[in-house]
Parts: sequence; structure tokens; C-alpha cells
Amino acid sequence: MGAPEPPGHATSLSGELLYWVTFDAPQYDCDGAGPYRKAQIWGRYLRAEEEPEA
Repeated sequence: MGAPEPPGHATSLSGELLYWVTFDAPQYDCDGAGPYRKAQIWGRYLRAEEEPEA
């Protein structure tokens, strides 16, 4: 959806990036707002998906 970009926020870590992600199913935030189909997420909150065992 786009290249990662620096957050430009005072609490960002050195070298941290923001990534656009598209959700498999619409998501709601902690306040119940949504549904969101895509979002810009800080790199510190992302993790690689584990491959299912065969």
C-alpha cells in the first residue's frame, strides 16, 4: 500500500517506521470505533505471522 515511513512523533524510536496494513477482517479499536479495513501501524507493534505446521 505504500513504502514504510518515519513516524515524525516525539515518542518514536530511532529508525522506527510506520507501515500500512490491510486486515483480513475489519477491526475495531480499543474505544470500539471502526470497523477499519486498513491502518497505519508503528513497527514496534507488528510481528511476523508464524507458518502453520504441516
